[in-house]
Amino acid sequence: MDDHIFKTTMGKFATGVTIITTELNGEVQGMTANAFMSVSLDPKLILISVANKAKMNESIKKSGIFAVSLLANDQEEMSMYFAGQIKEKRDIAFKSFNGMPVIDGALANITCDVHNTHVEGDHTLYIGSVRDIELKEEGKPLTYFSGRYYEIS
Repeated sequence: MDDHIFKTTMGKFATGVTIITTELNGEVQGMTANAFMSVSLDPKLILISVANKAKMNESIKKSGIFAVSLLANDQEEMSMYFAGQIKEKRDIAFKSFNGMPVIDGALANITCDVHNTHVEGDHTLYIGSVRDIELKEEGKPLTYFSGRYYEIS
């Protein structure tokens, strides 16, 4: 099978949208990701997948920490910016939670220490040990399906 068929098929799985952030030497970095999942309740672990060639990959390796912001349905533009779909430079006012940069207005923010890593194919899987969670009581998620953003009604 070719790469296009594989990618198209994987896009048929509807997901939420997250922004992964980390800080290294005073510089905040962020990237949009839909490869996120819970792993364990005891201990509390989550997983993110980052392309090996992504700048974020090296930054998380060096910092040993990352945060995940679960985006709300009104944050599509934020997702597009961190996915590189909006090219003009913007000053993002990150919110600090648990000493880490996160996206203000997200449905939830999760801060993590890197617990373990696994290099699999062209991605690195980061298992994060959850430090803390900030949960917004109301709101709907930004979702992604078949290469497009959707709102859950």
